[in-house]
Amino acid sequence: MARILITSAIPYINGIKHLGNLVGSQLPADLFARFMRAQGHEVMFICATDEHGTPAELAAAKVGQPVDVFCAEMHEVQAEIARGFRLSFDHFGRSSSARNHRLTQSFAGALDRAGLIAEVSEKQVFSIDDNRFLPDRYITGTCPNCGYTSARGDQCENCTKQLDPTDLIDARSSISGSTNLEVRETKHLYLKQRALRDQLEAWIDSKKDWPILTTSIAKKWLNDGDGLQDRGITRDLHWGIPVKKGDQPWPGMEGKVFYVWFDAPIEYIAGTAEWADANGLDDAAWERWWRTDKGAADVKYYQFMGKDNVPFHTLSFPATIIGSGEPWKLVDYLKSFNYLNYDGGQFSTSQGRGIFMDQALSILPPDYWRWWLLSHAPENSDAEFTWENFQMSVNKDLADVLGNLVSRVTKFATAKFGSTIPAGGDFGPQEAALIADLGQRLTEYASLMEAMEVRKAAAELRAIWVVGNEYLQSAAPWTVVKTDPDRAQAMVRLALNLIRVYAVISSPFIPDASASMMTSIGSTDWSWPKDVGAALRTLPAGHEFAVPENLFRKITDEERVEWQTRFAGIRT
Repeated sequence: MARILITSAIPYINGIKHLGNLVGSQLPADLFARFMRAQGHEVMFICATDEHGTPAELAAAKVGQPVDVFCAEMHEVQAEIARGFRLSFDHFGRSSSARNHRLTQSFAGALDRAGLIAEVSEKQVFSIDDNRFLPDRYITGTCPNCGYTSARGDQCENCTKQLDPTDLIDARSSISGSTNLEVRETKHLYLKQRALRDQLEAWIDSKKDWPILTTSIAKKWLNDGDGLQDRGITRDLHWGIPVKKGDQPWPGMEGKVFYVWFDAPIEYIAGTAEWADANGLDDAAWERWWRTDKGAADVKYYQFMGKDNVPFHTLSFPATIIGSGEPWKLVDYLKSFNYLNYDGGQFSTSQGRGIFMDQALSILPPDYWRWWLLSHAPENSDAEFTWENFQMSVNKDLADVLGNLVSRVTKFATAKFGSTIPAGGDFGPQEAALIADLGQRLTEYASLMEAMEVRKAAAELRAIWVVGNEYLQSAAPWTVVKTDPDRAQAMVRLALNLIRVYAVISSPFIPDASASMMTSIGSTDWSWPKDVGAALRTLPAGHEFAVPENLFRKITDEERVEWQTRFAGIRT
């Protein structure tokens, strides 16, 4: 049994996330976590809300709430939506937790002792009308790299270039819209990332199995232009983790907080500590996942995120870990994703464009969304959500292929042989051929899941469903029963067992439907079918089953048109 640590990029607290956010991190991480648990491995799956920085302050101000109250409420909203999508986190934490405060301050102290923190006087934008410094996202303007007119002060979401607020053209305050800005001097702490460049490059070079998207982005930030730069880790804000060296004050840094991108990834560790606290466990319980001197050396650590988060997770967070000189676990495999676009444009949280997670759940159950998003995951290039494609995929893959098989098998078996699995007949050549084919396909499916080839795994799973339908069509037990009832009983017995197999292997993608299939088939045996022949004999003659409610309903043309119209505008 392996020990698998999984983290997905932690979502900002500033609002409900759209489907592009979901498929870019949390959902494929959940797919992988569910699969690894099904293989019998010990899994720790951690996520959290990212609660510090400008987005939180701006969002709280917009609704007229204190930022701490806003964050607490939005954490519960995001946690509930995560449950709605059946995201199987072991813990869904908060970056504002006491654990993250202590760990972030501890890392800062370790980096300072290692000589990797510099105090830098810098020019920063000050809003005269707002009477405050405007770090990061408090400033918007035109990106000097691509010309995007709504670039943020830390990064352009259009071209992903990392920016400083003073880089922006025609800058304006995100608070008031004021252009009455001036540059003033302030002092901040910088992490000396350049001093760690060679170590970071060697570490990245050692990851031969990483996706090309991940390594290409990491190399770009290492080598393009002036290469890896030292990066500020503090900000002039009120909401955040106070700047300290461990538990000691940091002279000259009074009133400042750590930069959100410094403390946010540390929450992966803190979130695991929160999990231990929530379960009444001691520090050893979480340290065995993160401290290589406390048992984490044999842990395999996987991260999942969109491509815009890759620079921070291949450079800045590893620089924090490596620079601390302490025995913390580094990521082993970083699975990154391109963007999911929406119906001819871009999803955008800041602009409210697209369909958001709560809206999606309000019109259809989670399995419908999970299936489409994962089977169209933007792995090798950007992908696009269209309502036409969504309707077709749900109707054909889920309703026509899988749902139809479960329905017609259970209905036919009940009509001809009652509500228990029939005992007659033995498997013949057709069943032997099916078992051989399924064995090969299941091996390929498991290999694709282990390799995190999400779209290919979905395609292989659908092919496995199709094979079952083709068998039924060819074997035609509804015809055979008229001339050879025993032979038809053997076919039905295999088909009912096949439903259990489908439930088990489909569960990482569509957990609710899989649970319904298992309930209808009267089984609680979720063991992975490593021996297909044995798996198709698991449920014996006489075992009770029932006809399930319709697993998947089809999306009508009228619904598709109505949803397309409803979600074409801007979310307010």
